[in-house]
Amino acid sequence: MIKLILVPGLLCTRELFKNQIYALENICDIEIANTLGMSSILDMAQNIVRNESSEFVICGLSMGGYVAQMVAHLAPEKVIAMGLLSTSGRADTEEKKKQRRALIELSKLGKFKGVTPRLLPSLLSTKALRNDSLVQSVIEMAADVGQANFTLQQEAIMGRPDFRPFAQDANMPVEILVGNEDQLTPTYLSEELDSLFCDSNLTILPDVGHLTSMEAPDQVTDVLTKLISLV
Repeated sequence: MIKLILVPGLLCTRELFKNQIYALENICDIEIANTLGMSSILDMAQNIVRNESSEFVICGLSMGGYVAQMVAHLAPEKVIAMGLLSTSGRADTEEKKKQRRALIELSKLGKFKGVTPRLLPSLLSTKALRNDSLVQSVIEMAADVGQANFTLQQEAIMGRPDFRPFAQDANMPVEILVGNEDQLTPTYLSEELDSLFCDSNLTILPDVGHLTSMEAPDQVTDVLTKLISLV
């Protein structure tokens, strides 16, 4: 059975991929990568590589996409297919790092709430914001990750390299997916990634925001099913 490693994004848990796990658990061996307790994308990636002795498919969303790209760079012989959801190949700009440092400082003041109502529009589409159950799931994920891990994850994201030079050496099939209402990783970043890999396919979902696996579970499951069928 093919191993599928799913890598959550910032302030996300396995809940991010709940629908995909349910849909695919009978056709592949699914593992949720650990993104907690580490302050670098490299450490997160090395942890995956160390724990896997055989080939696997890897798919990450946002920060998870950074981890997936690093894994593919470190161990191209193990990664037989890769999914990149709502992510980018670029490193943080200085302006973006400044914003992240401000969020870290803000998170230390009072009780950590993770995702506040003010931040929700950057994670979900206009339509999804009206789904109370979905909104509550996003808020609960962030609370489960907690302030300490939020800080570590932000530090990891700030310290990530530019992955674009790595893409030219990647020979595995790559499925890239993004929502056209994604405010955090706009569609042009996925279009750029698609132009860099030698064997990639890009899907842009209409009326979908950043957390594509939760907003458009069936479409994301279809992408993962396609990846698995390619290997």
